[in-house]
Amino acid sequence: MRLVRHGEPGRERPGVLLDDDTIVDVGARLGDPGTALLTAGGLADVRALVESRADLPRLERSEARLGPPIPRPPKVIGIGLNYADHARESGMQTPPEPIAFGKAPNALTGPTDVVWLPPDSDRCDWEVELGVVIGQHARRLPDEAAAYEAIAGWCISNDLTERAHQFEHGGQWIKGKSHETFNPLGPWLVTKEELRGDLRLTTRVSGDLVQDGTTADMIFPPTELVRYLSWFMTLEPGDLVSTGTPAGVGMGQNPPRFLRDGDVLETAITGLGEQRNLCHEIQLPAGETNPLQQPATTR
Repeated sequence: MRLVRHGEPGRERPGVLLDDDTIVDVGARLGDPGTALLTAGGLADVRALVESRADLPRLERSEARLGPPIPRPPKVIGIGLNYADHARESGMQTPPEPIAFGKAPNALTGPTDVVWLPPDSDRCDWEVELGVVIGQHARRLPDEAAAYEAIAGWCISNDLTERAHQFEHGGQWIKGKSHETFNPLGPWLVTKEELRGDLRLTTRVSGDLVQDGTTADMIFPPTELVRYLSWFMTLEPGDLVSTGTPAGVGMGQNPPRFLRDGDVLETAITGLGEQRNLCHEIQLPAGETNPLQQPATTR
């Protein structure tokens, strides 16, 4: 199944994309179960409802605004340097264990929503990633088979990052990754059994192909990441794990290139659709200053 959430921001309803054009509004019958829909039981209910050919409202995908395909997650966990080529372009060593960091859940936004660049920002970067959505409580998983059972499905996750905020304000990556709209997600979630094999990931910035990688180059595959994380925290239904990005990020370009007001950001992964986000820079009101532009000693 391909699960979507459609409607105005903050008022999205769950749906199923039947073909490339038609959304079945399962929320008309189920309401909005939240993250419970992502459990094995919740997914089974949705599948049974769709297969029953119940008289449910339908709408054209072209007429619907799609939000992130999951409700606000309990946790968003990013994985750093999970592709060797990206580690090299970042000037960092390939990690012996997964590097994990947090990201604010309210950074999520829809696959065609505007990305808002922070005021006075000049180092906003892109990172197309395979997103893994958790479907059950998982702690201390014994192996990758158990980790696979804990997964609900897959989606595109763009882990946008303001590099100055990431590296120059105390070294906490979460600061550079948690601005509102800094995690376009979707357009849909594909349930785990329907997508296998190596997937191509691409990013274009205003038409220029800047990332073109494959999940075959991951250092730690998704099931190993889920197993590993479950020994440090309890994973819950709806948690999002973004599994790292291949080479081609802006800071790795020669010369470096970052997002600017008016850029169009397009990301795609095999079988998971594509995103298209227009970038706009936030303008501060007249007379208001940005404290992040001041030296650290005066902040």
